[in-house]
Amino acid sequence: MRSNANIAGPMTDPVPGPRTESIGEDVSRETPPPMDDTPIGRAAQLAVEALGRAGEGLPRPEQTRIMVVANQKGGVGKTTTTVNLAASLALHGARVLVVDLDPQGNASTALGIDHHADVPSIYDVLIDSRPLSEVVQPVPDVEGLFCAPATIDLAGAEIELVSLVARESRLERAIQAYEQPLDYILIDCPPSLGLLTVNALVAGAEVLIPIQCEYYALEGLGQLLRNVDLVRAHLNRDLQVTTILLTMYDGRTRLASQVADEVRNHFGDEVLRTSIPRSVRISEAPSYGQTVLTYDPGSSGALSYLEAAREIALKGVGVSYDAQHAHIGAQSAQSEQSIVEGIQ
Repeated sequence: MRSNANIAGPMTDPVPGPRTESIGEDVSRETPPPMDDTPIGRAAQLAVEALGRAGEGLPRPEQTRIMVVANQKGGVGKTTTTVNLAASLALHGARVLVVDLDPQGNASTALGIDHHADVPSIYDVLIDSRPLSEVVQPVPDVEGLFCAPATIDLAGAEIELVSLVARESRLERAIQAYEQPLDYILIDCPPSLGLLTVNALVAGAEVLIPIQCEYYALEGLGQLLRNVDLVRAHLNRDLQVTTILLTMYDGRTRLASQVADEVRNHFGDEVLRTSIPRSVRISEAPSYGQTVLTYDPGSSGALSYLEAAREIALKGVGVSYDAQHAHIGAQSAQSEQSIVEGIQ
């Protein structure tokens, strides 16, 4: 007769995975864990699997990719996109730096970085030429993710930059002098086209534009594209709009699909296949000082950002997303879900 200790199932297992059930003195039978595993046992199993999969499947760029997340229209998901894409890339093993150029400091808040007035910040880098390495902080919840925070002092930087030498390239020089190895730098811009955004455009090589699936989605976008052309012509020849990401997508509405179709027809291959759904979890996460990847790893928002990060990584090395997606199939989706659920 089996002891009561064996009836408890996965909760009593020292490690997750298949377990051996004793049937007799000399007979044993290995059975897989049941589908209705307990939450603790399932979380432990996913955590163990995630240890070996976090860096699997995503190619790392040959040199640091500097991506400017910009759209002068407010409320389109710039900051949300910046921090969640950065976390997604870091969870796949990349080393990622988020530069918070928005005086509101929302990216710093979402990453759990202290950014009160006395904290060394990107303001000191732009105005006082402080080394970037002195203001960068590691993000507590995600290994390989770092942040250069913004403080309220940045609100006056637009005016102070006007009188400085090389005012448009202060950030570029700071990034070039930063010696730590990085795979990605994501720059979160303010909702304007002032000198802070120009500094970002001069420092970066790629522009990522989040576009919300709303009625006024393309309003003002022409001015941003004209500014990108001006910066490319006069200050940064390497600058290109490489990525358009559809955010706040609500599949229940006809308007969302119409906006998505219009954006895809206009921008073509620059638009990612993955769109980010409208999600309460994505909105809640910053209030806990977290990205949605750590706040609710199994949510549709977290999985969408993981998939968007995969697309971005593949585009960067010229790999066809369709070919890669067909190759990895369901195994990739299971791996990605294990990555985020395993860190709970």
